[in-house]
Amino acid sequence: MVTIRKMLPDDIDEVMAVEQATFAVPWTEETFLNEVNGENPYAHYLIIEKNGAIFGYCGLWLIIDEAHVTNIAIHPDYRGQRYGEKLFRRSFEEAIEMGAIQLSLEVRVSNTAAQHLYRKFGLVPGGIRKKYYTDNGEDALVMWVGLK
Repeated sequence: MVTIRKMLPDDIDEVMAVEQATFAVPWTEETFLNEVNGENPYAHYLIIEKNGAIFGYCGLWLIIDEAHVTNIAIHPDYRGQRYGEKLFRRSFEEAIEMGAIQLSLEVRVSNTAAQHLYRKFGLVPGGIRKKYYTDNGEDALVMWVGLK
């Protein structure tokens, strides 16, 4: 059974396994702990798990009425099964429930699969952040959507 729930500090070890399998420059354990233990009052993170095993997460910051997706990852073994869409949908709904009137994110210009997913939720390109990604200097496409 697949469930989506709030990320807890005890989840960090499993989240780190997803992070390291997904990103060339992964976040640190300390960064995730700071996000979920209350040190960042803007942070809201969800995990997706199957039979108690975490295989993905999504984070967003809500600042006043603007939501920004900080990161989303699905372990490579679970991709292509629409879990990313389920997780993003729940995060999207949570942003609305918390009063966000717009949502934004950055995505690699080469990541057309993710861009396709975000377009399903109404996100549109809003600009380019040049050399945004530190691992290879790739540009980021900024995408956003109004929620009201």
